[in-house]
Amino acid sequence: MRALVVFAPDEPGEPDWADAHSIAEIEELVRAGRTVAVTPAALAGDGSEAAELAAASVCAWAGARVFRTTRPAQVRLAVEMTESLAGRRPPELTRRGLA
Repeated sequence: MRALVVFAPDEPGEPDWADAHSIAEIEELVRAGRTVAVTPAALAGDGSEAAELAAASVCAWAGARVFRTTRPAQVRLAVEMTESLAGRRPPELTRRGLA
């Protein structure tokens, strides 16, 4: 499994990354074994931070590994949380709920 990459939209990407513009396209490229790059703001629609973070999380759940964003810290946090929830990354901190 490839590591997550989060970077600014104006930075150059790797030539072997496949750009995706929909969830169906992400899933198809992941099944083909490609490293998928997405721009969550373009998928979010309204341009709000919440919509961009939600789009990044859904893309991560579908298998995207590369994220172009103007909010790298927030998107990385959302994507890492999604990876933990999906069971592909151990949580950073675990606690048992003992009373």
